[in-house]
This record gives sequence, C-alpha cells and structure tokens, in this order.
Amino acid sequence: MAKQLDFHTIREIFIRFHAAEPEPKGELDHVNAYTLVVAVALSAQATDAGVNKATRKLFEIVTTPRQMLDLGEDRLIEHIKTIGLYRNKAKNVMKLSRILVDDYGGEVPNSRAALESLPGVGRKTANVVLNMWWQFPAQAVDTHIFRFGNRSGVAPGKDVNAVERSIEDNIPVDFQQHAHHWMILHGRYHCKARKPLCPTCLIRDLCEYEDKTV
Repeated sequence: MAKQLDFHTIREIFIRFHAAEPEPKGELDHVNAYTLVVAVALSAQATDAGVNKATRKLFEIVTTPRQMLDLGEDRLIEHIKTIGLYRNKAKNVMKLSRILVDDYGGEVPNSRAALESLPGVGRKTANVVLNMWWQFPAQAVDTHIFRFGNRSGVAPGKDVNAVERSIEDNIPVDFQQHAHHWMILHGRYHCKARKPLCPTCLIRDLCEYEDKTV
C-alpha cells in the first residue's frame, strides 16, 4: 500500500485525467435506471463486455421491471447464460423486479439504502447507479479502483470501504462526480494487475507505486 498522496498531487492527477477525458462514461449498456440496475447486478464477477453482449437483445424487449416479470426467469436465463453465476443472478433480477413493481410503482428508488435493500444489489451496485443515473458523486470501488487507489497513493485503504472513504475525503470536490470513472478506466486499461503500462502512464511522475514497469 502506497502512502497517501497530498492534496496538490491528487489535484494534479485529476487535472490530467480531466484533460485526457473530460466526460468519462461507464461501459455498461443501458437505456434507463432499471436496465442500469440489472446490468450492474449482472456484472459482478463478469466483464462489462460480456454483460453487454448478453443484454443487447434482452434490453430490446425488456426495459421495465414489469416486462422482466412477464418475460420470466427461464427466458431471462436464455439471454444471460453466458455470464458467470447466471442462475443466481436471474433469481435476483426477478426478485428485485417484483419488489420494484410491488413497492416502488415500477420505478427505481434513488436512495442508497433503498437500492441496497434489493436482492443482488450491494453498496457497489447502488453507488454505480447513483453516480451514473442520478449524477450523485457516489464512489463505487471495484477491483480496478482498489488496485489503483492503493498503488498510486490516491486513495489507499485496507478494504473497499476504506478506499471509498479515502476517495471521498481526499479527492477535490470538483472532481468527485467523475472520479469513479476516471479511476476504473485507468485501472482497467493502464494500471493493470499483472503488467501495468507505467512507461506510457500520464501520471507516472506523480504515482507512488514502487514497482513501476519500464
């Protein structure tokens, strides 16, 4: 775990991220808040590309929890069976769809507590939905962000909750909205687990990672 970077260094890092990509976007395909919830729930232990491939035809015919209930679990499985843990995920999607219809009038709630109460929706999923759909500066910490935060010193922490708090505490407010996407994309495509692309990294001179590749 790298030492915590100072405020000015962190600001410079995010200035560079912003200059390179002013409006970073999540890579999960969706058409509304409901399909975003479903897509993020399906993405656990799966790649965004794999989820997008599985949901491409699904979201052409299902965009509401009522339509999902009408589709049924067996037909849902046919669409998502290429995704890991698809049977359990299908059960959760059906359960959360039922709750949304019965308790929320078919609408996705926009509070973290309400989202986390849905089957298959944890804090990370709730934060992704709050950030991507409602533009709330929630920080969803996945493996990429956890790795980048600890390697670089931007947001070190022993677990995902500690890293989330570190992001909220140490990243300047004006960069909070897009911080999650900048970090996840940097971790996914540059600060990789096995062979980070340090020689071409735009923050190489600011990063605290001791084992930079050459």
